[in-house]
Amino acid sequence: MSSPETVRPRAATSGGNIPITLACALYDRMQALYTGEVKPDGIDLTFRVEDFPRKLFDHAMAVQEFDVCEMSSSDYITRVSSRQCPFVALPVFPSKMFRHGMIAINKRSGIRTPKDLEGKRVGVMRYTMTAAVWQRGHLQNDYGVDLSTIHWVEGSINSPGSHGVPTIIPPGTSFEINDSGKSLSQLLAEGGVDATIGTHLPDSRRTSTDVVRLFPDFHEVEKAYYKRTGIFPIMHLIAIKRDVYDKNPFIAQSLYRGFCESKQAALVRMRNYSALRFMLPWMPAELDELDEVFGDDPWTYGLDEARTNLGTLMTYMVQQGMLKATIPVEDLFVSVS
Repeated sequence: MSSPETVRPRAATSGGNIPITLACALYDRMQALYTGEVKPDGIDLTFRVEDFPRKLFDHAMAVQEFDVCEMSSSDYITRVSSRQCPFVALPVFPSKMFRHGMIAINKRSGIRTPKDLEGKRVGVMRYTMTAAVWQRGHLQNDYGVDLSTIHWVEGSINSPGSHGVPTIIPPGTSFEINDSGKSLSQLLAEGGVDATIGTHLPDSRRTSTDVVRLFPDFHEVEKAYYKRTGIFPIMHLIAIKRDVYDKNPFIAQSLYRGFCESKQAALVRMRNYSALRFMLPWMPAELDELDEVFGDDPWTYGLDEARTNLGTLMTYMVQQGMLKATIPVEDLFVSVS
């Protein structure tokens, strides 16, 4: 892993502040922490940017270089379940995303509906990645797909080889590693796999009219899902090295408040109509829809948010053989009150 960028120099620690290094992608909700506009009480924070989450997750688990870092929800839950987790977590969710729109198919395979995935070869970037857990959970629970009939092919979507450290596959899963020397995108276009799931769409969508989304109206599908369930799927959470937390437990509350303040600053900036903050020409219309669907806070943190959201994720992980039983959500996080 290449070293994440050190974002900004900090003044010398004063007043006994605890030096903490945070590694995270530079999301809008993190920007005020990045610039120093928000300074968590009692902490001298160094923000290191890593915009490729899988590299960060694998590196953080293997080397534990960072005091605080963005972490895959499914990876963290699996480690907690096995009682082999060197981290504790905050109910802060830097990444949320609906994933219906990230399922691609080859029309020549005869797939027209989710049920048509049964009996097919489906490429998956990483079997145990959080996005794939959500996608399989939607397919099984919302569309009645029998996942046991699917043969999974694991590998990177748009390049040959693997996507991060290979996973431990639940027993009984029909599974193979893509060692063809081709990307899953190439295999999908050629018919070597019938569909793909994960966090990326295949590049072959741009070169083959046969490669399309399973849900072409994914925007409406995802919006309807949220209105029905209240779930905006959590992908990542914030993890703290256990030994760092044990030495300075106050940092949990201080960091949580800092993350909340930074998110609020991003919401204020996003709603500044004097100039478009992002390269989205019709962002005012998007914000109107955001208000209509989500209300005042589209990016909720806290235990209440986690109970239904991660509770559902853990139910899917049990169904998919990744957990023996769900874990009380309260056991996943340290106190921030």
